[in-house]
Amino acid sequence: MGYLYLCLAIVAEVIATSALKTSEEFSKFVPSIVVVAGYGAAFYFLSLVLKSIPIGIAYAVWAGMGIVLIAIIRAIFFKQIPDFPAIIGMGLIVSGVAVINIFSKTVGQ
Repeated sequence: MGYLYLCLAIVAEVIATSALKTSEEFSKFVPSIVVVAGYGAAFYFLSLVLKSIPIGIAYAVWAGMGIVLIAIIRAIFFKQIPDFPAIIGMGLIVSGVAVINIFSKTVGQ
């Protein structure tokens, strides 16, 4: 269940972060509610994750995947295309998350 909750936390955080720009500094009601609810859900699910996954591992996966997903969403919906160094950096982040999950002995503890 830990990884299911982690996926839900990541999705909630990505939705909240995506709505942050459209909230226009919390001056628009609906996007502002999406931001607050999304971050609330993200932290709730992240708290559930910590019952089965160490915080360092959970946070690394949560933050890393959030960065990559936000970059993809920004490229598709806001035409903010990352340059080549940014793509390389995000590739390294994904590689780091993969290394943690495949080789780290702390993941299953």
